[in-house]
Amino acid sequence: MIRIVAALAVVGLAVAAGPVQAETKAKAAPAKAMAAKAATPAYKAPRGPDGKHPDLNGVWQVMNTANWDIEPHAARAALQLRPGPFVPVPAKAVVALGAVGAVPAGLGIVEGGEIPYKPEAKVQRDKNRANYLDLDKGDPEVKCYLPGVPRANYMALPFQIFQSEKSMIIAYEYAGAVRNVLFTDPGPAPVDSWMGQSVAKWDGDTLAVSVSGMVDRSWLDRAGNFHSDQMTVVERWTPTGPGVIRYEATITDPETFTKPWKMSFNLYKHVGDDARLNQFKCVEFVEELMYGDLRKEPLK
Repeated sequence: MIRIVAALAVVGLAVAAGPVQAETKAKAAPAKAMAAKAATPAYKAPRGPDGKHPDLNGVWQVMNTANWDIEPHAARAALQLRPGPFVPVPAKAVVALGAVGAVPAGLGIVEGGEIPYKPEAKVQRDKNRANYLDLDKGDPEVKCYLPGVPRANYMALPFQIFQSEKSMIIAYEYAGAVRNVLFTDPGPAPVDSWMGQSVAKWDGDTLAVSVSGMVDRSWLDRAGNFHSDQMTVVERWTPTGPGVIRYEATITDPETFTKPWKMSFNLYKHVGDDARLNQFKCVEFVEELMYGDLRKEPLK
């Protein structure tokens, strides 16, 4: 009898301890998962031509709709709308484009979702959006002007990084734009330009690029988001996996924004036969738009 009572007591202790042990294991599981994650080595990209830093060579491209609007946005009928009988409808100049002229939805690339505009600057952004098709006030992309930084990196067309032991060039398919990335700081840019002056340094496996000296005529997207000539951009290019670069850009422009803000997205490497740039020098494509009215007999 004594043996039976003792056995039952042991079973009771085990049953009572069961929930406690289960709870303890449940609490320990996240800690173990975090420890395992911390123990997993960070991705180490193949080394570049200098044998020390990541190899960024190749053709890269985004898989987002940020060039339409860098803020989160729903799909809409057109970039420029006009009042309709019930809801806004596409502007007259884009009606014939139908679905081709529509704006695809996007999650945005602005961290926090919204750009911190000054009140007067946000009014200007809205005016830009309302006058998207205006030849003088509209998007510079329509006229094939160079896109500037950071916009050049998230347009629909790819770009190629050429990296050697001591130098780097970024060539963009759009309009044949080019950036010479300097690793020795020459001082302030002698003159403002569309693509600005890029000065880089390595921060571990991250390429940090400071861009300054940009004109104020470029937009950040097709939705009218803009900047002044006081804008500076600090880019961070970090390989995070095979064929993937995490791109981050911190925008500072005290004339336009209340504080610095950041955008981030992934870039993906082309592989195979399409890992090359095609030619899209679009200046000749807009001659009729910009100068057609100067013909002796303008086209109807």
